[in-house]
Amino acid sequence: MSRFNNLSHRQQGLLLTGGGAIIMAPDALLIKVADLPDAEILMWRGFLSALGFLLIALMRYGRGTLAAYRRCGWTGIAVALLFSLTSCGFVLGNQYTKAGNVLMILASAPLIAAVLSWIILKERLPGRTWLAISLCMVGIAMIALDDVGAGSWVGNAFALMAASTLAINFTLCRTRPGVDMSPMLVFNGIIVGSVAGLFWLAGSETTLPTVNQLSVVVLLCLIILPCGVTLLQRGPLYLPSAEVGLLLLLEVVLGTLLAWWILKEQPAPVALLGGGLVLGTLLAKGLYERRLELRQRAALQLDSPITADRSSTL
Repeated sequence: MSRFNNLSHRQQGLLLTGGGAIIMAPDALLIKVADLPDAEILMWRGFLSALGFLLIALMRYGRGTLAAYRRCGWTGIAVALLFSLTSCGFVLGNQYTKAGNVLMILASAPLIAAVLSWIILKERLPGRTWLAISLCMVGIAMIALDDVGAGSWVGNAFALMAASTLAINFTLCRTRPGVDMSPMLVFNGIIVGSVAGLFWLAGSETTLPTVNQLSVVVLLCLIILPCGVTLLQRGPLYLPSAEVGLLLLLEVVLGTLLAWWILKEQPAPVALLGGGLVLGTLLAKGLYERRLELRQRAALQLDSPITADRSSTL
């Protein structure tokens, strides 16, 4: 933890958000591997993730857990509701259309977040961020190019709902600087699980998943989802919401690569080129901003002795 604290504010944000995106990479793949009906996968995802989020909150805050919830206030409730819509949109989008369509639409989240931050929070993003967002969206479009014609409008609509609510969520978190909203994700799980459970009970068949399906669901919903989303939800504490969304594209590209590898899907050359464009853009942006940060530190170190000398002569 001491090494983490020694990092700059921006570096901490990059580490948390990037780590969360990498952890979440198998999400879409495991949803398809589980191969469960809509209501059932959402019910398990909701209740198991709620348990995982609660365990993480208890480990992080201990006796101060209730105080952490109170700090979130009404904004935290809105965050929980928004993330419930994001979860439903992402899962149902993958159920009703090809993954490429969902990923391409999800790639619009950084742009939506950037516009919202610019309008609501008056955050001015540098030109390099807008350029990186544009290049990444082109790359994701190239990944999904051979799937575009096969998608269902229902699945595309769910994916757009996921992208929009995720962008609003990140922007809303920026309105409460310094307040960690990740404990509120417990309520997101309870909301999704309860609503989906009602639909599951009302269905004609209420069979339980097989052992293999249940093991995949437990891995995804009790471990991967709570750990990854908790890190992502803390991202807006350190970075502008547009940059959090930009780093989220790591999940998009790595998730697609995992699907190609595990499901033995043969990627088109244009899709490989698109993935390389996204990863290359994120890498170039990160290296450039790291260089700027080092220059700023060096300038501050040069100025501080001068300031000290002037103060000693007064």
